[in-house]
Amino acid sequence: MYDNNYSQSQKNKSKRKKGKSKKGNLILLGLGFSALAMVSASVGALLAIYLSSKPLQKEPLSAEEEKVFRQQKTVSKDVLQIPKLSRPVNILVLGTKVLTSDIKDNSIPKPDLGYHALVNSFEGHTDTMLLLRFDPYEQKLTLLSIPRDTKVYVEGYGIRKINMANYAGGPSLSAKTISQLLGGVRVDRYVRVNIQGIEKLIDALGGVTLYVPKDMKYVDFSQHLHINLKQGMQHLDGAKAVQFLRFRHDRLGDIGRVQRQQILMRAAIEQVLKPSTLVRIPKIFSIIKDNIDTNLSGEELLALAGLAAKTNRANLQMLMLPGQYNGDGKHQVSYWLPNYNAIHSLMKDYFAVAQTENTTIDPAYRRIDRSTVRIAIQDSTGDRQAVRSLIRSLQIAGYQRIFVADSWSEPLEVTQILAQSGDEQSAVMIHMDLGLGEVLVQSSGVLSSNVTIQLGRDWQKVQESLNSGVLSNLH
Repeated sequence: MYDNNYSQSQKNKSKRKKGKSKKGNLILLGLGFSALAMVSASVGALLAIYLSSKPLQKEPLSAEEEKVFRQQKTVSKDVLQIPKLSRPVNILVLGTKVLTSDIKDNSIPKPDLGYHALVNSFEGHTDTMLLLRFDPYEQKLTLLSIPRDTKVYVEGYGIRKINMANYAGGPSLSAKTISQLLGGVRVDRYVRVNIQGIEKLIDALGGVTLYVPKDMKYVDFSQHLHINLKQGMQHLDGAKAVQFLRFRHDRLGDIGRVQRQQILMRAAIEQVLKPSTLVRIPKIFSIIKDNIDTNLSGEELLALAGLAAKTNRANLQMLMLPGQYNGDGKHQVSYWLPNYNAIHSLMKDYFAVAQTENTTIDPAYRRIDRSTVRIAIQDSTGDRQAVRSLIRSLQIAGYQRIFVADSWSEPLEVTQILAQSGDEQSAVMIHMDLGLGEVLVQSSGVLSSNVTIQLGRDWQKVQESLNSGVLSNLH
């Protein structure tokens, strides 16, 4: 009797377990199919709409203008027929802000709103100019920011600020001007986007999270421009991200805006790489299709996105055109004067222009004279003793040109060692000498430095540990 009851009980338990197991499997299977459907829908929509060899252009180029851009093939297909880059590609990005007052063509209707309204156009002066290099061989993405006030020769117009090249001759004249400025670098493709497009792209991403370095407040009633951002870590939607980009009313002026562009771009790229962005892909590419003018094809765009997704944080390199302002701009035209020797070195190291020697970093660092490296320290810890101990450590290692700059407002857990002027070799050397921190090729530090050290909490922890050890030995 006991055996029969026990046997029946076991059978019932087995049935319940099977029922639960089947139910659990069905739930897991359902979730799996949902996830698969979500991915398939996103990728399917992307492939169906954008796997095309046709450029996504709003403004067609003449045959003469097309010759400016290198026509060689840029993509190949993998076994799944997904496009991938077959060689390094240089892309000129032009960001425009066009107001009703900028439009000279009387045939284009201009609403009389009582202020200078934004127009959905790509034909104006550029507020932003970037040269991007996507390198599939080294899995690197390099960005060179070019200040809009850069003094250049514009073909047919003479010496001008570089931001007028797009207004005068569109992307082809801009590409010619950039190539001449940068020692003959090739420009393969271009992308033009205006303020409205940037706002929509940020919203499509779900916004971006970044640290606003200070309170930003500015009002321009003539443009209905209202900027009001508070210092601190914030999640910015498209409208607030545009405020962050457009603010330039501080002592660094347009150069400060260039640095903030780099901060926003790094935040946006890191947002793109989050898994949650996957479901947004169709909307993102729809906005690209509707709000960007480019001679990139859908295949090329997808190949670029594929490389960007595999690029780690250290291989996202952000540079700024070397130079300096010619004065206060009160009594003369204010230009950013290019430093052509430094530009030559930068283009050789990062864009393979006239590269005649091996530029791989030497682990022994015998070629660098530490005493010549100009180091700026930006403290984020509020600990003066930590700053003093960092200076002593650098001096002991042989560095002599050290100065303390304004503090970095964002509290950092990890010290950031920025190759401010593109001198990655010196930044890596400092990293090895200190034994901590993160090396970034980025121009958001102190302009007059070769390397900017933004001091973080990790240096404090090292000093606290050393001090504890000294005290223990004394006892």
